[in-house]
Amino acid sequence: MTELKISNTERLDLASRLAFDRTRVAFERTMLAWTRTGTSLITFGFGVYKFLQIERKPGAQDYIIGSEQFGLVLVCIGLGALALGTLEYHRNMRELGPIYMARPSWLVMLFAGSIAVLGVLAFVVMLIRQ
Repeated sequence: MTELKISNTERLDLASRLAFDRTRVAFERTMLAWTRTGTSLITFGFGVYKFLQIERKPGAQDYIIGSEQFGLVLVCIGLGALALGTLEYHRNMRELGPIYMARPSWLVMLFAGSIAVLGVLAFVVMLIRQ
């Protein structure tokens, strides 16, 4: 069990297989870091939106970009980070695939997808409440 079959003619030794496994896990860690960043931006944007909405006094001076718009921008950037991270993960796994026949981890994608759904819901709520 020291070799992983790639095709009918090629085989990887144990060291190469472990190197590919480390690379795959590194790609998953990077995807989870993108997910953490997107989650932080979405949460911070929603928090800014709600906190400054509560603190705003009637008749207060309006600026070019208010707290609601700033919160929306942060949520959009967070959703963009999730989208970019997902695209990068798929590209990296596709490049690794022909050599290693690796498939993207469905758990990583499920986690990122659920965070993206929550971000979209937060964005919709913010738009409706304006």
